[in-house]
Amino acid sequence: MTSGGTTLTDALLGPILAADAAGPRITYYDDSTGERIELSALTLANWAAKTANFLRDELGVSPGDVVSVVLPAHWQTASVLLGAWWAGAEVTLRPDPDAAVALVTAAGVETADAGEVAALSLDPFGRPVDDLPLGVTDYATSVRVHGDQFVPVGAGPALEGRSVQDVLTDAQGRAAARGLSATDRVLATGSWDDADGMLDGLVAVLAAGASLVQVTALDPAALDRRVATEKVTTVLE
Repeated sequence: MTSGGTTLTDALLGPILAADAAGPRITYYDDSTGERIELSALTLANWAAKTANFLRDELGVSPGDVVSVVLPAHWQTASVLLGAWWAGAEVTLRPDPDAAVALVTAAGVETADAGEVAALSLDPFGRPVDDLPLGVTDYATSVRVHGDQFVPVGAGPALEGRSVQDVLTDAQGRAAARGLSATDRVLATGSWDDADGMLDGLVAVLAAGASLVQVTALDPAALDRRVATEKVTTVLE
């Protein structure tokens, strides 16, 4: 079922873009590789728009369609989630053979089962996934040619059957329980493999207007330095 209401991405990014489009919104670290990527709210919105256009125009996603996102906590995953919601899709964080599209890592391609499958290399330089099977779309190659503005036309459920308003209210409640506000810089190391992890580690942070420092493969010895250099105010356990 679809509606003409506000998408979750508009609800999350609209206030942030109005308040501080240029400030850092997601800073991503991978301590196993030394990777560091920082996105402003405007850059994050541009990536989300490219993803929404890719899903709609290239893979045929319509509002209310289910999009399976089986990806780790990563700045590109945030772009995929926000893009799917902007396109009005219902996100599921598990494999779903009834999904219109599945977005997976290279390792997940062989077992992905959906109407369309797109693979992400998650490479910081945008390298494609090599030797993809016929019929699987490379996200990095395809998404870059799509426009960085998007106008939604409707929204279905946002997450695992839950409405946009329900998910937004839940995320705002989680943010309030942690005392998060727009002045916070939140360091998180958790996974987004399930709804609770993704709501706590991403959506609640954005719902508060805060910025996120997401760390993969955390080096415990680097934590104090990271907190200081990134001006972290809250560390999520």
